[in-house]
Amino acid sequence: MPGSSLCHPSPLGSDASRPLAISPEDSSVTDLADSLVAAAPPTSAVPIGNLVTLLPSTTSTPGDQSGLVVPPSSRSSSSDLEASPGIVQQMIRSTRVAIVTLASLIAYVLINSAARAVNPSAFIWYAEDHDEQSWIASSPSWLDRKACRWLGMCGTAHFRLVRARYGQREPTLGPWSPDDEAHYAAWRDAQFNESQQPAWDEAERSRRQIPEYVFQYAPLVYLSSHEQFWPGDIAEHLYHVTPMLNYTPIQSDEEHPTLQDLDQLNEWQEGEFVYLTSNDNVEDRPPWIEGEKNIPDDPDDDLELSWPDWDGRIDGPIPGDTPEERSQWYDTGRLSSSKGEDDSWSPEDLGYLRPEDLADEDVRTELRKRFGGEPIHVEKTGGRSNAPAILLVMDKGHGVVDAFWFYFYSFNLGNVVLNVRFGNHVGDWEHCLVRFHDGKPKALFFSAHSAGEAYSYEAVEKIGQRPVIYSAMGTHAMYATPGIHAYILPWGLLHDQTDRGPLWDPLLNAHAYTYDYDSDNLRASTATPSAPIEWFYFNGHWGDKFYPLGDQRQYRFAGQYHYVNGPVGPRFKHLNRHKVCQQRDEEVCVIKNYIGEEKRAKRWAGTRPEHEKEHD
Repeated sequence: MPGSSLCHPSPLGSDASRPLAISPEDSSVTDLADSLVAAAPPTSAVPIGNLVTLLPSTTSTPGDQSGLVVPPSSRSSSSDLEASPGIVQQMIRSTRVAIVTLASLIAYVLINSAARAVNPSAFIWYAEDHDEQSWIASSPSWLDRKACRWLGMCGTAHFRLVRARYGQREPTLGPWSPDDEAHYAAWRDAQFNESQQPAWDEAERSRRQIPEYVFQYAPLVYLSSHEQFWPGDIAEHLYHVTPMLNYTPIQSDEEHPTLQDLDQLNEWQEGEFVYLTSNDNVEDRPPWIEGEKNIPDDPDDDLELSWPDWDGRIDGPIPGDTPEERSQWYDTGRLSSSKGEDDSWSPEDLGYLRPEDLADEDVRTELRKRFGGEPIHVEKTGGRSNAPAILLVMDKGHGVVDAFWFYFYSFNLGNVVLNVRFGNHVGDWEHCLVRFHDGKPKALFFSAHSAGEAYSYEAVEKIGQRPVIYSAMGTHAMYATPGIHAYILPWGLLHDQTDRGPLWDPLLNAHAYTYDYDSDNLRASTATPSAPIEWFYFNGHWGDKFYPLGDQRQYRFAGQYHYVNGPVGPRFKHLNRHKVCQQRDEEVCVIKNYIGEEKRAKRWAGTRPEHEKEHD
């Protein structure tokens, strides 16, 4: 019969999966389909997959002559999609998000590339950025180079999370052998021939004489109890480095520069691009980098109570700190002018905080609580370190004398942001300035990275009459208090930490000099007449040039490098400053009469050319 093909199985050799095709002209089949629909209960739905669908007649094979298709139940996906429009809308939204994201990324890359091409100097923040192109090209990875140039994520494969102890000591880098120790001792002794005392006349001796009060008020330094890289000896540091012109050795690593001939390296491009590069991998923690032998000895002498244990001096105004008195020493650049002798100085001109700056500060309460109620009981003096400090004294006229204390470390361990470390460098110079007027200490400046803070002498903690400095763990930045010191980034993401670890008395081992800035003449003082002076005139860097991107130790994120350039020496720390702060002389130097802290430290511009901004 005409409709029997609906009930009989398909013959062998036919496509069993083919839907049944029926001609729309076959009225019997149409009647049967209508009867199937009519037979369904009114309350029940007819399965979509079982419906007979009428299709327009199309060209078909002899075995498929009709245009009607009865799709199998397994072919219901298209109808299901029509029944679920939410899925389609979700797919559309996802596509739009992907398109917008991709378009934004392309736009960022294009705008960033165009901006760098039009104004490349806008992307130069540090000295390292001047070598951007060659630095990126040093990576062997094409993907790394593109990610660095377009996304600012450089050396991501080199990222390492912070561990409690930096680096890993190699077994072969243990203590020196007796032969090595003897060779170094002979090499060092040759630089300090104390048997020959120079013959100075009375005038020359007076130029080299350091006033006694400079030693009387010499600062003491609390190193961190968690320190990993202790004070370094600049002579020993030179024994373990090779001078390089950028990345090219200037001399053999067997030929050690000395404190007496270091200035000769200025023959290479005036020394500006000379780097004293470590002969060892610093991440292997060679002993000279760690400086454990330079940890200050345990002191033996009794000492007066530290100043904060005696709070009598914080009641009432600070003695001698009046605008009239401060104007006599605050700015040496204005002392010779008429303004240095009259009352035309405003409080802000003299570095006093404005009233609005103190609106939320109860200064007297801050002074009483400066150490959080923690009692300070120091019974012994600081100890002696084998690493000498550098004392540099300058007479700036009008009764003003500046005493710079420089502290050297062979390695600076950078700080941590989101468990990733930035800012490591070989060689580290930190300093404290004590300004005297008519033999009395008036103010101090503590260096901290490329910033710092100034305080009145009366405000800072003291042991006896000597000011106390706190050296931060790893970075060796100098602060007036123990604790956590946030800087640059908000929420304390980037911070230093200080505490009362070993107490260092730099006065027990120091190279002392006098310096005339106008003539650029450094003189060994009568206190240390054999101290070398040539090293002071070295124009280069006291550490490695920042490592190439291809170096496994290097990476950069958000413009911050894991390893940066080593620092320049004391000669470039704005020694001729008019005010105690290491800032431009035309800027106001705020001198705090309390040691409470702000959220962020100021950032001073250096005295090197603009392309030589340093990471101290």
